[in-house]
This record gives sequence, structure tokens and C-alpha cells, in this order.
Amino acid sequence: MLLNNKLLKYVLYDLLRSKVMLAYGLLLMALTLSVSALSGDRAQIAISLLNLVLLLVPLISLIFSTMYSYQLRDFLDLLLAQPVSRRGVFLGQYLGVSSSLALAFLAGCGGPLLVGGLTEPLIWILIVGVMLSFIFTGFGFLAVNWQTDKIRGMATSLFIWFYTALLFDALILFGLVALQDYPLEKPALILSFLNPVDLARILVLIKLDISALMGYTGALYRQLFGSGWGQLLACAVLLVWAIGPVLLALKLFEKRDC
Repeated sequence: MLLNNKLLKYVLYDLLRSKVMLAYGLLLMALTLSVSALSGDRAQIAISLLNLVLLLVPLISLIFSTMYSYQLRDFLDLLLAQPVSRRGVFLGQYLGVSSSLALAFLAGCGGPLLVGGLTEPLIWILIVGVMLSFIFTGFGFLAVNWQTDKIRGMATSLFIWFYTALLFDALILFGLVALQDYPLEKPALILSFLNPVDLARILVLIKLDISALMGYTGALYRQLFGSGWGQLLACAVLLVWAIGPVLLALKLFEKRDC
């Protein structure tokens, strides 16, 4: 089977009733309510919430998927001793973990926003939050199947978060300052596709009509991502980011000895 439905249902049921997933949803709900209470301006709420989502969702998705995968490893080894498909087992586990994280995000963040009223930027925050849940869960599975040691796997996951959330932007900023005499707007636009967090940020900021504050680069962002085709392109790139790490992790999982 391409997908192990029984394992998918087991993982979903196990996670959706877990205290960790409940705490994750409640944390997002508390943060969303706090941000909404501080300002009545929906645009200001979107900006503040975007920063929280871009930091928290990748971090929690990475850490949780990594820890849960190591915890489930002995069970999977026992399961793989049976006549079952390795691919089906892997996809069942991945979809169970990523879907539970995405549902917890939607419940915790989307519930308060739906009550307060959704705007287009807030809808896009929910969209990119779900996509980042799947993307960084895939990165977590890749780290687990690349590193058999739990400590090294956790360190790899944390480095992925640090690089995508903080280090990448710092390197880009350093390059733009060091090469400020050269026209770097188009290279900066291309580089935005190399980081799913940056791409998600741009998709939401374009909807907030503040791209003019980003200068000529912001004009290029608006020209590319402001149209329907540009948004489809960005979502397609995010989909590639979601599928790529999972395929690499699947290849490592299939080669692993049990």
C-alpha cells in the first residue's frame, strides 16, 4: 500500500488527544488573543501574528516531529518486521504528525481570528502556517532518518530552524550591505525562493500593502507575487519545499536497517 491508513489513524488519534498538542493549540490561541487585544487594527494584528507564526510554527514542528519520531522508532522497527510496505508506514507516520500539527495550528490560531473577523492577510497567515507545518515536519523526519543518534538529530533540527528563521536573513542582509553598489534586487528576489520562511513572509506582506517600504525590491515582489500567477508560483515553490525533504527522508528510511 502507498499509505498505511491504520498507522495514520493511530498517529492522528494518539497526537490529537495528547497534552503536548493541546498545549500547542492553547499557546497559539493565547498568543492570538493577546495580539488581537493589543490592537483593533487588523493590519497591525496581521503583522504581529505573522512574526509569531514564522518563528513558532517551524520551531515547534521541527522539535515535535523529531522527538515523536525517535519515540516511535522502536514501534516502527517492530511494525516493519511484519509484511507491510515501508513507504506506507513512513507516509502514514509523516501525514499523521504533520496533519495533527496543522490542525492544532488552525484550531489555536484560526479559531480566535475567525471570531474576530478574517481579512485577506490573516487568511494568508493561516495558509502559510499550515504549509510551514508540513514543510518543517518533513525537515524533522529528514533529520531523524539522517541521524540515528537522538542528540545529533535534535541538533540538526535546531540548526535547520536557526538557519531558515535567523541566519539566512542575516547572510542576505550582510551580502546586500557588502555589495550595495551593485544591482542586487533581482538576485535578492531569486534568493527568496531558497527559504520557505522568507517566501511565506513575502506572501503575507504583499497583502498588507507595505511592500513600498522595501524600496525597489518591494516593487519587484509586488510585481511578481501580487498577481494570481505569482501567488500560485509561490505556493508551488512552498509545495516543493514540503515534498522535497519528505522524499529524501523516505529514501533514507527505505535504506535503513531494522
